[in-house]
Amino acid sequence: MQKRRPRAAVWHALGLVIVSVALSSCGGGNGDHGTPLSIRTVSNRADLISDGDALVEVTAPPGLAKQDLTIKLNGSDVTSAFTDQGHGKMLGVVTGLKTGANVVEAETNRGSPPGARLTITNAPRSGPVLSGAQITPYYCATPTPQPQSGTTPATNASGLSGQPDANCNIATETKLYYRTTAASTGTGACSTALPDPVWNSNGLTGAIPAAPTAPANSCWKPYTPGTTPADMATATTDNGQIVPFIVRLERGTMNRGIYDLAVLFDPAKPWTPVAPQAQWNGKVFYSFGASTGQPRRQARSTATAWSQLELQLQRGWIVVSNSMTDSLRNSNRVVMSETVMMMKEHIGDTYGSIRYTLGTGCSGGSINSNMNLSIMPGNLDGVVTNCTYPDSETTSLEVGDCTLLVEAYQKPQMQALWSGMLQSDINAKEAAINGHPDQTGCQAWFNLFGSNGKAGLYKMRTVTDNNTGAISEAATPTNNCELPNSAVYDPANPVATATLPRCNAWSWGASIWGTVSGSPAAKDTRDNVGVQYGLGALLAGRISAEEFVTLNEVIGGTDHDTTPTAARTSADTDALAIAYRSGIVASGKNLAKAAIIDERGWDDSLITTPPGSTLFVTLFGIHHQWYSWAIRDRITRDAGDADNQALWRFARGAMPASPAMSLDAFNNMDQWLTTLVTDPSNRSIEQKVRAARPASSKDFCYLTSDTTQSTKIFDQATCDADPFLKPAASPRQVAGGPRSEDVLKCQLKPLSQFDYPSNTFTPAQFSRLQAVFGTGVCDWSKPGVGQQAAQSPLTFKAGPGGQPLGDAPTSSRL
Repeated sequence: MQKRRPRAAVWHALGLVIVSVALSSCGGGNGDHGTPLSIRTVSNRADLISDGDALVEVTAPPGLAKQDLTIKLNGSDVTSAFTDQGHGKMLGVVTGLKTGANVVEAETNRGSPPGARLTITNAPRSGPVLSGAQITPYYCATPTPQPQSGTTPATNASGLSGQPDANCNIATETKLYYRTTAASTGTGACSTALPDPVWNSNGLTGAIPAAPTAPANSCWKPYTPGTTPADMATATTDNGQIVPFIVRLERGTMNRGIYDLAVLFDPAKPWTPVAPQAQWNGKVFYSFGASTGQPRRQARSTATAWSQLELQLQRGWIVVSNSMTDSLRNSNRVVMSETVMMMKEHIGDTYGSIRYTLGTGCSGGSINSNMNLSIMPGNLDGVVTNCTYPDSETTSLEVGDCTLLVEAYQKPQMQALWSGMLQSDINAKEAAINGHPDQTGCQAWFNLFGSNGKAGLYKMRTVTDNNTGAISEAATPTNNCELPNSAVYDPANPVATATLPRCNAWSWGASIWGTVSGSPAAKDTRDNVGVQYGLGALLAGRISAEEFVTLNEVIGGTDHDTTPTAARTSADTDALAIAYRSGIVASGKNLAKAAIIDERGWDDSLITTPPGSTLFVTLFGIHHQWYSWAIRDRITRDAGDADNQALWRFARGAMPASPAMSLDAFNNMDQWLTTLVTDPSNRSIEQKVRAARPASSKDFCYLTSDTTQSTKIFDQATCDADPFLKPAASPRQVAGGPRSEDVLKCQLKPLSQFDYPSNTFTPAQFSRLQAVFGTGVCDWSKPGVGQQAAQSPLTFKAGPGGQPLGDAPTSSRL
């Protein structure tokens, strides 16, 4: 597939090969003609190239001139594309790579030194590179939303004028905007919303809303080259340049996602990968979108907006996002990480070499930030996260447990036990079982994501009363694919609809997990066999033995469709191994290789708010503080310490972090990464990251009594004494599991009365427990089933399960 290049006139057309570099002669002489030539790709590994081009470097001994060399791509001479960079290096962006294997050869016309050959494996712009077969059906975006037709859903608007091809590739377009001098805060503030708003349809109903209009008072206005608007602001970059605040927005598609890439730009000057405009500092700021979802429709991201990243833009960063790295649009985290890799290669091939990449996001955006570090180490050099989770797979433990518990509390057996009790006492028992400050943490999970695991049609169930926990059910079904219900698998009619799309995260990632034998259902990691719900509450005397036994009798589990079952949920064993080997369970070993700043706020309840907060900022109730310590525990276990993780705590204001704290975090991370990438030593990356950490990034908290949130407290015991800053727990931790929360399926041991205080259970109660835990209870002293060190990155080109990628290809001697 042909590379789509920006069409602005100031960009030089690049033919088969873009510029670059020639062999430098370092002082004359014949050079060492016994040293062979070498070839390498610069913007990515040679076996992971995409989009038909690659930045290639040829290195030769000093003394050889360009006319002494011949460089070929698939047999065609491309020598003329390479120019001198000095130090015996030539650099060029070769284009026209075919899908699959391509051979680059370099040799001398003198017969010595020996030549070199490198095989470059190219994937199409639409992907995949290493994530395996792409999910189908998948419906492409169009210039304007198109109406539903039968079982084909309405389309979303792409924000582009071209039509998609069969693989959802759409021609790249560029626009110029300038930042006005209007203030973005205070009375009469300008709007930082996108100047060209997202226009999406409803895939379930087919409804298409009216076209959105641009903000009436946008901070960004279209720029016409050659003009100097009176209200155009200036930007001061971090290298001290003062330039007109003009931004070039590139929009296109990559890996079937729609991306936005913005950077300070001078329309009067050229920009090539080997000669970038000076206002770009070589840094990339990658924004990840929140939530989670698995829709089957291409769309622009609604969760990230380049127009709100004024600070990064004016300092000279490239800011980038892609709907395939937006958790709401894609929950296959291998595809997500692959997309980041492809975007970075695109930046290298088009804009120039990257100094470092910083990832950031809240909630699902934090998941993507951390999972990049784990699934594809090196994709990101550092992350700054808010409302942080380690990964989606282990976060689903609390989601699943909470969903089962909220339903269990409403079952007749539990209601009968609690009949006549004060509701406040019942709620205290639920909180003790859940591990949360009150009963609403699990209710929040239930309402927001309790149905996200549904594979097919379902009727939404919602807690309608946070006090009693009463649940209502919607009258009409829905689905998680954003498709008409008639086009989706129906668990109530499994045979007739077996081949229709399934809509949970595991089905979306079937290329990673594989499918259940004899079924189109994807394998998954969900499991609660042997989990003793409420064990910690029982031992603490907060629930009775009868409540403990009854709860574990009635809680049950779910099947692959997430349909409730009386039996406990049992994971597919090979899926467990995949989750750990691939880094999908965030690996402490891999997280230890990056700089991390975690801004941890309060979001542990729907009804309790810290002083100075309002319910408006705590209405989620799911971003529980203990997740930050789960990350710390994993890193400490695997790397010996977690000195690469800065943990900044606050509660007043709830979440996310204040603008002042966010600026502090950004500045610290910028300093951290600048020091890191300039470390010339041979130390390990783990050692370098820790040595580069600024002293100003040390762990601290703002106490909730600090009305100005300006006094940093470094004594962690003082921070822990603040009830809004001390982490609680999860249902699985109350059941005895580790705070690292990375045991997907526990190993079992026999149920024994000796594991409880004497006389805890009557003979009849223990007999009932034996019926529940016939195969045993969790032995938390042992690793989880299939738990092992990450071997990521893995490639899934050969199918589900994945294989270690191995060392990057190197050139061989001709």
